[in-house]
Amino acid sequence: MGLPTDTSNGTNGQSSRPKVLIPEKVSPDGLALLSRTLEVHERKGLTPDELLTTIPEYDALIVRSETKVNSGLLAAGKTLKVVARAGVGVDNVDVETATKHGIIVVNSPSGNIGAAAEHTIALLLAVARNIPDGCASLKACKWERSRLVGVEVKGKTLGIIGLGKVGLIVARLAAGLGMNITALDPYASPAVAAAANVTLVQSLPSLLSVADFLTIHTPLIASTKGMIASEQLATMKKGARVLNVARGGMIDETALLEALENGHIGGAGIDVFTSEPPTTDSSAAKLIAHPKVIATPHLGASTVEAQENVSIDVCEQVLSILRGELPRSAVNAPIILPEEYKKLQPFVKLVEKIGSLYTQHYSTASKQRQSQDLRTSFDLVYEGEIASIANTKPLFAALVKGMTTPISQDTNVNIVNAELVARERGIIINEQRSRDPITHTYSSLVTLRARLSRASSQPPANAPPSSQKPPQEQIISGFSSDNQIYISRLDRFATSFVPDGNLVICHNFDSPGKIGAVGSILGKAGVNINFMSVAPVSGDAEGETSPKNEALMILGVDREVGSDVVEELLGEKGILEASVVTL
Repeated sequence: MGLPTDTSNGTNGQSSRPKVLIPEKVSPDGLALLSRTLEVHERKGLTPDELLTTIPEYDALIVRSETKVNSGLLAAGKTLKVVARAGVGVDNVDVETATKHGIIVVNSPSGNIGAAAEHTIALLLAVARNIPDGCASLKACKWERSRLVGVEVKGKTLGIIGLGKVGLIVARLAAGLGMNITALDPYASPAVAAAANVTLVQSLPSLLSVADFLTIHTPLIASTKGMIASEQLATMKKGARVLNVARGGMIDETALLEALENGHIGGAGIDVFTSEPPTTDSSAAKLIAHPKVIATPHLGASTVEAQENVSIDVCEQVLSILRGELPRSAVNAPIILPEEYKKLQPFVKLVEKIGSLYTQHYSTASKQRQSQDLRTSFDLVYEGEIASIANTKPLFAALVKGMTTPISQDTNVNIVNAELVARERGIIINEQRSRDPITHTYSSLVTLRARLSRASSQPPANAPPSSQKPPQEQIISGFSSDNQIYISRLDRFATSFVPDGNLVICHNFDSPGKIGAVGSILGKAGVNINFMSVAPVSGDAEGETSPKNEALMILGVDREVGSDVVEELLGEKGILEASVVTL
């Protein structure tokens, strides 16, 4: 299955080589790859206006981070088929507009994973042995051996949050130093972890309590923002050290500064910050200035080899796309036939949202129940007209992408690699088609049902009788109407809401005053409510044994809701669980 390509650019039907514009530095090896079959124009230093007038004649555009590929530029690229970002982030590319124009956006999520992992290890050793302080001291003509005594990493425990590609390389490198590796990742493959001598744990407290060094390798989303705050730092060993080469904002910088000041945390190696570059007098700036902190200016991917790797990677993908083949790391491409995509497009979006909602909502519930409740075996059920579509691979890929994106930043999931990603993550998805007539007003329904594993269906042997409740149902259903997608069931509750933006989901007893109490708490926090839906127990769940005097409250809000607000919601009588989801 390929992508359309048209290289007949000349007059009288004569074909000419596709043209590639490169306004930023790309490695010579990457250029050599392109030049064999394409017409390559390096034009560094173009102004935005010059780029706008130049782009109409090109089939491909390769950029790094400086060139802003905005909606105006994309609209002017009348023959543009692909925009390639030589790096990971695509913040400088208007992906939504590119998609509307049928322009594929690719990046290189794997080209710098080795560099990021090595930088993590470099910071780990530098923090352990006080290397920058020792260097500065010696350059100042001092000889302070007794003040600069460090610790060995051999025999120490490294706690890793996120066992994706970077996290796994860090684990292997650290194991080579003789460290014991413990990791938290609900979708990590037990077999892959075992092969890397990694011990998987099921909760953040379990990880923090054993870690001598802690490193984070997850994306920054609502559920990971501020995930390491004062409460979490306080549960770590006295003298433990913290590393972050992933994304700024996952560690509360003020809380880390306080923990360093009071001596509970022994040191930190930080490469990324909430605001870059940090502003004067900010917590990040104070953190950088702290004597127990080794800070670098976002150098995780800054190696000669990484820059070479990403250049070659995106150049190879540009070649593939212009030949009508499939790219490895398409950020936005619907890699299916146009007629199939037209039918499936709203459901691709719906299923991705269902997957993301599953991971974010149930991971929060797991924390609040102090249990590991994210499951890895699923039924994806199609009902109605959608059940008659033969090619549902894009829906499979969308589900895997939705589930893994909140916890893994190093893979762009698409139809090409979805099965591989699922297999690596230990995710089993059984697609089912219901031939029964649909009984609802909409023509198609998609349902995700998480299967119970033996472990999750049995309470722990030492669990008190009061906690031995049957596992909660994990079901999410949705439909599309006039190209708008809706969630129609969540858990045991019938609902109808658009899965978009910032959501607060409260599971509560169905009694008077709950709506007002939740609204009051959000109002005090300066959070505006855009919409609210109260979901009763679904008619399909009437036969279940769970209580019927419960409801689900779904609120669309205008901003991210902090953990302090969630804690206040949970403190309200009758609120059983509360989660914050960003879709």
